[in-house]
Amino acid sequence: MGFQLTIDCAEPDRLVPFWAAALGYRAQDPPAGHASWRDFYLSVGVPAEELGDSDCVDRLVDPTGAGPAIWFQIVPERKTLKNRLHLDVMVGGGRSVPVAVRRERVDAKVAELMRLGATELHRNDDDANGQYGITLADPEGNEFCVA
Repeated sequence: MGFQLTIDCAEPDRLVPFWAAALGYRAQDPPAGHASWRDFYLSVGVPAEELGDSDCVDRLVDPTGAGPAIWFQIVPERKTLKNRLHLDVMVGGGRSVPVAVRRERVDAKVAELMRLGATELHRNDDDANGQYGITLADPEGNEFCVA
């Protein structure tokens, strides 16, 4: 049994490149027999006006095959409350790595994601307990952590 992570959003065109960079994922190829995702969606009856000018790339896959596929599903409503589920982008290496090294790794990833449109929300910098992580929001306001 497998699963796919689905993220509700307004603009997949903004979130797909952001999350590809955040997670080291790549855009999923369109289904066999289709030159593009737009071509696929038109073939299954999605009206062209609903697709707009987008090339409709709304899916990511882990190139290693280890992580779940991610689909960015367009929904009409905007995010209004705190997420009940969030992603942790684990770049620090875990508690076996010295906190100074983890801090450097986390800060580098956070700087990259901020350039791509993330917003910093909160820092957990607790030397006494060996903790370091930063909570960010993606370009549509979805919270996630980098640790």
